[in-house]
Amino acid sequence: MLRPRIIPCLLIYKEALVKTKIFKDPKYVGDPINAVRIFNEKEADELIVLDIGATINSMQPNFSLIAKLAAECRMPLCYGGGVTSVEQVTKLVDMGVEKVAVSSAAISNPLLLREMVAAVGSQSVVVVLDLYKKKNSFSKSYELCSHNATKFYKDNLLDLIKKFQELGVGEIVINSVDRDGLMQGYDLELAQQAKSNTKVPLTFLGGAGSLQNISDLISQAGIVGAAAGSLFVFKGSYRAVLINYPTPKQKMKICEQVMINSNDKGDFRV
Repeated sequence: MLRPRIIPCLLIYKEALVKTKIFKDPKYVGDPINAVRIFNEKEADELIVLDIGATINSMQPNFSLIAKLAAECRMPLCYGGGVTSVEQVTKLVDMGVEKVAVSSAAISNPLLLREMVAAVGSQSVVVVLDLYKKKNSFSKSYELCSHNATKFYKDNLLDLIKKFQELGVGEIVINSVDRDGLMQGYDLELAQQAKSNTKVPLTFLGGAGSLQNISDLISQAGIVGAAAGSLFVFKGSYRAVLINYPTPKQKMKICEQVMINSNDKGDFRV
């Protein structure tokens, strides 16, 4: 298995760094450029930046802001938000964005992904799927959504994953809407279900509240990418704004825990 990646996810709204809860009530937490600089210093594995105002307001990516982020970022950068065309993907990659994330456009027009892959390569095309767990406590099913969880689809998650892989995407990101910002742990059941049906690298987002949650996600679900938002922008029970990231020693401890837990099952290799 590929080496696990611990990935901060930054949400952008009107050029400001914000954080949401269950995709609602974006709270201002600072300047995104400054956050990128701090993550540079902390040597983050990768960075995901999502503009949550672009798609819902029918706006294209903010190329001016993205150019500044890409110029500052010294780690692989994945950008998503308002991406609907091959031309936009090509422009973003030319600006220094290593991965371009597509969500609603991928669901409404899957064949667009094949054109994007042909233009920039599989490694640069990522699909983000937002999943909301149905409120019926007896149901284990999930609803696919977009536009900040205001638009829902009837598509089956596993069918979509299969289709996107066949179209050549290089990575899939699963985002748990109902756990966003709550810091109560990942939905490991959903993570395991997605992982068992995914051949390309899979990143999981939504719910991380501790480094132990990250360790559990990697070891129990075999996920390559463990992404988190609140965990890396807040500190303490009062959610004071503080950009943070695991130290090399903490990351090593996570890897050691993963190895110990997975060796018992024989299903995880670094």
